Amino acid sequence: MEHIGNSIEKTEFDFLKLLPAFVFNSEPSMKFTKPPLSKPSISFLLLTLAVTVLGSVSSANADLSLAGVFGDHMVLQRQKEIKIWGWAETGQNVSVELDGATSTATTDSSGRWEATLPAKEAGGPYEMFVRLNGSTDKATIVIKDILVGEVWLCSGQSNMEWPVARSKDAEEEIAAADFPQIRHFKVKRRPSDVAIENIESDWVACTPETAGTITAVGYYFGRKLHRELGVPIGLVNSTWGGTRVEPWTPPVGFKTVPALDSLYSELQLRTRGTAENKQRYRKHISEIKTWLKLAENYANAEPADSKTPLVTSPEFPPELVPLSGRQDPSTLYHGMIHGLVGLPMRGAIWYQGESNHKEGMMYFEKKKALIQGWRKIWNQGEFPFYFVQIAPFKYGAENPEILPRLWEAQSKTLELPNTGMVVISDIGNVNDIHPKNKQEVGARLAALAMKNQYGDTERVASGPTFGEMKIEGNKLLVNMKNVGEGLRSRDGKPLDWFEVIGEGTSFETADVEIDGDTLALSSDKVASPTAMRFAWHKLAEPNLVNSAGWPTSPFRAGKVPSLIDSIPGAGSFEVVYDLDLAKLQKEVTYDLDRSQEVKSFSRVAYLLELAKEEQETQWVFVSMDAFTDDINKVGLPTFNSGAVFQQDASTLSVFSNVDGMKTGEQLSGNIEFWPHNYGPINASKIDGASDDKYDFDDTRSATGDYGSMQVHLPGEKQTVFAINHWNQGSSADIGIGNSPGNTLDWTFTGNGEEYVTKRLRVLVLPKQ
Repeated sequence: MEHIGNSIEKTEFDFLKLLPAFVFNSEPSMKFTKPPLSKPSISFLLLTLAVTVLGSVSSANADLSLAGVFGDHMVLQRQKEIKIWGWAETGQNVSVELDGATSTATTDSSGRWEATLPAKEAGGPYEMFVRLNGSTDKATIVIKDILVGEVWLCSGQSNMEWPVARSKDAEEEIAAADFPQIRHFKVKRRPSDVAIENIESDWVACTPETAGTITAVGYYFGRKLHRELGVPIGLVNSTWGGTRVEPWTPPVGFKTVPALDSLYSELQLRTRGTAENKQRYRKHISEIKTWLKLAENYANAEPADSKTPLVTSPEFPPELVPLSGRQDPSTLYHGMIHGLVGLPMRGAIWYQGESNHKEGMMYFEKKKALIQGWRKIWNQGEFPFYFVQIAPFKYGAENPEILPRLWEAQSKTLELPNTGMVVISDIGNVNDIHPKNKQEVGARLAALAMKNQYGDTERVASGPTFGEMKIEGNKLLVNMKNVGEGLRSRDGKPLDWFEVIGEGTSFETADVEIDGDTLALSSDKVASPTAMRFAWHKLAEPNLVNSAGWPTSPFRAGKVPSLIDSIPGAGSFEVVYDLDLAKLQKEVTYDLDRSQEVKSFSRVAYLLELAKEEQETQWVFVSMDAFTDDINKVGLPTFNSGAVFQQDASTLSVFSNVDGMKTGEQLSGNIEFWPHNYGPINASKIDGASDDKYDFDDTRSATGDYGSMQVHLPGEKQTVFAINHWNQGSSADIGIGNSPGNTLDWTFTGNGEEYVTKRLRVLVLPKQ
């Protein structure tokens, strides 16, 4: 045993000498073994290191090889220099020959070589020969049946991955799919925390035997181009169903978007070989060294008089665990896109968004990172990027306005140069997230390409888009662009899904008149409209189209009257905190936090808005004299805020649209704010309060973290509003007025998930 112990001590010492050199001298692309999240032993780390070193031997000594994207039946991009790359022993000369043109290259220190052949016009088939200069025929690679034409990258989630075999009219389409000059390359699914240089797959010619497995949107897009251009088409299919946009984005893409700084910083910390990663490793190594000294003192102390405490070894920092899941930032770029970079192509088509559909305008920031990142990495200029606006869909009991905000973000992407979007609200299926009519989706994408890339400038390739809005009496005049020869209804019925709003009204269905390229909107219920919205619902399948039959994307315009402005006296208050209660958790992070800007205040107010599916939003606004001068204690009473209040709330003002709610000014009330558990006993001995039921007077416990944020009108035996048990997230207890059950203050109802909209704003009235 003594011999074994000494061996372990020496091994640990050698490990600590080796680890810094291994970590800090390695490149970011080296393949490390993923560290565990639990406390690893030094012996385990040593084993990990040994496996890693043995598994990361350079490929420089391997035989001559080509990148996996080059293979029999492939399509090369016409009219662009042709880059060919692969690997061989360091310092070797490699020659590439294609249709009489030859290029040579020398492998670099990593064994990689890259040759460039002159651009070619569409044609083929050709053979390509790759040779080590002066070598035997065994070192020659021959690629056969190469075509030159148009190459497009097809990427996104399941609606792009969706094959012809599962789409509309599959049997007939497959039987007719005899297009041997359309070639398909399907990238294998592979997330990775580091950039993978090589992608292995096969190019397949489109025939009735193979067509069923091809991306349907890509196939119908490529078929349209093939028929109209008469050239070979290459479809590079890199897709994975259910994935978000972040994993497809290269790190440099996140770096270009300030709104994603925190995401980029996390990525840098968790990417092996970066400066941030190495710095944190140094700190961890220092912690291990400190622990080793303590552990050695403990191990060598005599049992009789040892007072050295036992200490555990440091945990491996979880923030250093590499991002490697299929939904983690950059992992699919690393594993499924990076190995394609450098392949000349015309552009990309993209169909994704369902997995990010709740993010609103943040999706635009992420989409911007994706597009700018790909363009920077490819170094091929601002190549065309065409995408599909996702279709209407139920999304369960979700707020029907969530999806339109994603549509709005997708439309905003068109601000980026050389982008295009097709709208498919007329060919979707609200009951199926995978609409089967991929033929029309592909054809619309192809129309964008024909118009913008292939010179058919007179072609109509998009639906009407919003131009400007003017108020004229009781009407809103909405001017549209891209109308072709005019606007019309695709089904001959009155135009639908238009709504208007004005002071003191909700959004109301609008009557619509077409006057050339202008729409006149009005409603008998809105005397003075100030704003409008179109197709602002997850199930909207509107009928407005232009003369070519192309549909219109959802949009909104004008100034929507503020709920706060419509409440007497509320306009004098300032919003301090704003929180989507769907994001509730034990420690609250507000969507808006202006607490640092507040100097002093005389009153505090709360505006709670709740809405269930397909129901009008209920709201309550309650203000009261300030019960504290600490701005940090007026929000949700968490343990960190230190807010604990059970007291009268003087001069309450209550306004609400909830039936039965007592409203008015100079009302007498009380508040019960704390983060703890509580019981039903009448702590303050308020007349009418129950010792058996949770109501407007309960008893706070000294422990627990259930949490209560309640405002009451004891004289009316009424709860104004309650937010309890927020560490349960979206299933917290939330309500306006009295709960319909036995607990008037909503305790134990766990009803938060019933609401599709739940928003709390905390306001203060500044001291004059």
